[in-house]
Order: sequence, then C-alpha cells, then structure tokens
Amino acid sequence: MPSHSGRMVTSAPDPAPTPARDAVVPPAGNSATGLLDPIEAPPLRFLAALPAAWRPKRAWLALLPSPRTTPFTFGYLVFLLGTSLIVRFASPAITDRLLAISSTDAHNMLRHPLTALLTSAFWIADGGWLPYAVIFAIAVAPFERRFGGFRTALVFFSGHVLATIVTELPVMALINSGVLPNSAGRWLDIGVSYGFLTTAGALVGLLSGRARALGIVALELFIVGVYVTDDPATLASVVTVLGHATAAHFGLLLWGPQLRSVARLAR
Repeated sequence: MPSHSGRMVTSAPDPAPTPARDAVVPPAGNSATGLLDPIEAPPLRFLAALPAAWRPKRAWLALLPSPRTTPFTFGYLVFLLGTSLIVRFASPAITDRLLAISSTDAHNMLRHPLTALLTSAFWIADGGWLPYAVIFAIAVAPFERRFGGFRTALVFFSGHVLATIVTELPVMALINSGVLPNSAGRWLDIGVSYGFLTTAGALVGLLSGRARALGIVALELFIVGVYVTDDPATLASVVTVLGHATAAHFGLLLWGPQLRSVARLAR
C-alpha cells in the first residue's frame, strides 16, 4: 500500500511475539466469558473429532442432563436405562417376576406398599428408554437446574406416590365390594409418568401470562393424547388417565404456587 508521502513502504512485518517461558496461555473457548467451549470440555471432548456439520449446537448441549448440573435427572435416566435393558434382554420369566413385585397394583399395595411404591417408578414396561430420556430433558432437567436435586426428587416422588394412592384405593374398594373381579388387583402398574407429569405441572405453574395458558393447554392435550391412544375403552386406561390428571394438577395447583414463593424469596 502507498504511504501518505506517495512512496512505497517495504518494511518487513513485525515478527509474532514469542510468549515467555512462564507465561500462562489461556485455554481455547469463549474469551468473553472465560468458559471452555462445550465441545472442548470433558466429557464432550470426543465431539471435536466429528465434522462440524455433525456436531450438536451449543444451545442443545446445555440442555442435556449431566452429572454435574442435573445429578438427579442424570442418575435417574442411567438407572432407567439399566432396568430397560433388563426388560429388553433378560428372560421373560425374570422380567415378569421383577415387574410383578414392583407393580403398584391393589394386591401389592395391600401386602408390601412401600416396596411397590419405591420400585414401581424405576421401570418402563416396554423398555423404550429414549422417549423418556427426551421427556426428562424437557420436563425434569430444567426444574432441577432451577431448584436443585433434592427439591426435584421431592416433587417427583410426591406426585408418584399421591397419584398411585388416588388411583389404587378406588380399585381396592371396588374389588372388596365385588364390582371388580379379583384379577383386577393384579393389573401391572409401573412407570415414571406420574413423577414427570407432577414436575411438568409444577414447571407450568411457574409460568405467567400467555406462556402459562399455553403450558396448561399443552399439558392437558398430552394427558388426553396418551389416553385416546391407549385403548380408552378399558378400565385400566381410565385408571391411568386419572393418575395422569392427578399428578399433573398436583404439580400445577400445589407445587407451582409454593415454588413461585420460593423463587421470589431467592431474588
């Protein structure tokens, strides 16, 4: 480039400075925040070897459950993965026995209620783990990031226990009165839906204005959608939708207002 005097300047460019031996070289990442790029941070460093087009976006990486940010959600999903593998690959005799012991049906609730309540929430009947991993990432992990693992476990399991009792007590009464046959006391009743619906209801209860209205509509449509796609003419489906509605509205109407006051105090 010509200089301001009109003559060509041919001076050589300055050499790059050499850092001193004791100089600290900052790690690669976001220079504005000082944080490592999620791709470079363990345990996701292996993603750096993938082509750039194949790597997940940073925003999505932040939403994934992890043992550091969401230990309850992450640990629960790991446990569910283990039980799902048992359902998928163990012999039917072993699987049927384990599920029968863990079921919160009327028979088990009368004989060993605590065991049934504690173990029934750690099984998925069809072994389909991946959809539940997505649901937990949407409904449980955000709650845990806001309120911590202990309160998340409290909300989750309180909804599981309450919805189970609300649905099974009428079944017991109908069996004792002879309206339902004794075989109805051994319906397989396992799963995590009561817990995560309670957590989802509590999350919706934290919203305000139009977002809260949309969240309530989405929650109700989810409950109705599960019911109509699950053989709605059967009594078992009626019992299940009653449990889903109880869990979701327990989170929405009881836990939601309580947690809103907690959030205000934390400001």
